[in-house]
Amino acid sequence: MPRIGFAIDNRACIGCHACTVACKSEHDVPIGVNRTWVKYIEKGEFPHNRRFFSVQRCNHCEDAPCVEICPVTSLFKRPDGIVDFDSDRCIGCKACMQACPYDALYLDPVTHTAAKCNYCTHRVDQGIEPACVVICPVEAIVSGDLDDPSGRLARLDREQRVQYPKPEKNTRPKLFYVGNDAASLDPTQAPPRADYLWSADAGVSPKTLKLAEEEAGDRARRVYDARIKPTPWGWMVSAYVTTKAISAGTALIAFVMFVFGVQTRWLTHAEALVALGFLGLTGALLVADLKKPTRFVYVLLRPQWKSWLVRGAYAISAFSILLLVGWGLSAFTSEFDWGVKAQRRVGALAALISLVVAAYTALLFAQARGRDYWQNPLLVVSMTWDAVVAGVCAMALIGLTDFQGGLVGMQAQVWLILTAIPLPLLLAIEFLPQHATRGAALAAEMMTRGAFRGWFWGGVIGLGIVAPFVLILMDAVGAGAILLLGGIAIRNHLIVQAPQHVPLR
Repeated sequence: MPRIGFAIDNRACIGCHACTVACKSEHDVPIGVNRTWVKYIEKGEFPHNRRFFSVQRCNHCEDAPCVEICPVTSLFKRPDGIVDFDSDRCIGCKACMQACPYDALYLDPVTHTAAKCNYCTHRVDQGIEPACVVICPVEAIVSGDLDDPSGRLARLDREQRVQYPKPEKNTRPKLFYVGNDAASLDPTQAPPRADYLWSADAGVSPKTLKLAEEEAGDRARRVYDARIKPTPWGWMVSAYVTTKAISAGTALIAFVMFVFGVQTRWLTHAEALVALGFLGLTGALLVADLKKPTRFVYVLLRPQWKSWLVRGAYAISAFSILLLVGWGLSAFTSEFDWGVKAQRRVGALAALISLVVAAYTALLFAQARGRDYWQNPLLVVSMTWDAVVAGVCAMALIGLTDFQGGLVGMQAQVWLILTAIPLPLLLAIEFLPQHATRGAALAAEMMTRGAFRGWFWGGVIGLGIVAPFVLILMDAVGAGAILLLGGIAIRNHLIVQAPQHVPLR
């Protein structure tokens, strides 16, 4: 079986865009999105400047992150190595767009499903080369079998100095460049600017442009590119990270209180309603964020088990069932010894799954290998602890109501302070050390010193940590708990949004 790949020979490329036009025509690609496109990078000052053309498209990776993260096998790798897609299965979750380190996928504005270069499989299966290869007037795009030693593709790889895009991502791309400049392949060396064609398009984030202009200086400049895509995940993803933390944390803290005798049953009516209500809101936000919400059931019926979207969906489903069972046991069997034992067993299993519910998004983010900041293993710890803090806050607020259950009086104060103390330490561990990659560092800079600094220092630190401590010590438990929850929500929003403004191409 061949191992099909591409080479882009920049020694010959003239930047004519014939490949882009041929691709659009062959696949009826809508206006505003591209499967293949050309980026221009310039170095130096006139008359001593030089321009580099870089043809961009799917790299058909050997270890394709988009295939691993796709929850419904909409993206898959063929035996010949081509990474193809099935739009009839796609649910529009946009996870593949986050996973691709090369920004090769887009959301089709007509079908609302993910799409990309598929190597013109309909042509390849008939023994015909892809449209971009056939149309190129200078034969700068080379296709073929990477394992065929006599083929032009393998000879270029063997005989020339070639560059593979982002080798540090370990995706083993089956596309390489000959005679390209490093600035064309590293988007942080020549980030998007506001002074070239398409740069002022509505798809460009003002935060991205501001970052680019601050970073570019007198180095390599991006002078032409395709439209910058909007960030795939918006406020609904940020919000669901917080709502599921409240749900998971409420059930977890209620079980801890039950085990240690703080309350006589696992879930009171108020605690069950809060846990189930926020879990339902989590599900609603998850489905609403899909571009094909009616296909959400595919996640459960056509699962791709490597994806943490699938694992998380099943964890949430199991958690909801255990909450309902636990609520019933708590309401009707607490007077019986067997009922108390049943609550302990069901509650222990629910507490374990609540940790998965709280932390799985961090593992999903880790599968999104395109976003360097999300590769931080500390995210699992911080999201789990956020759920603990959110649960204590919810229990403190329940304790202030007329409903049975929750934390009251001095208990609420002590529990809130003890669980909130690690928050500044976790933030210090996350932001103070040097980040492993430039992309991760840029995201952190945007949060602490860039476009998001007001939300970070005013929202996360000021309103989310300092003010709650003062209020809780002043016995204003309710206000302190609300601000702690607000700080968690703001931090989740920054963690979701800031890394998406670091350019991938």
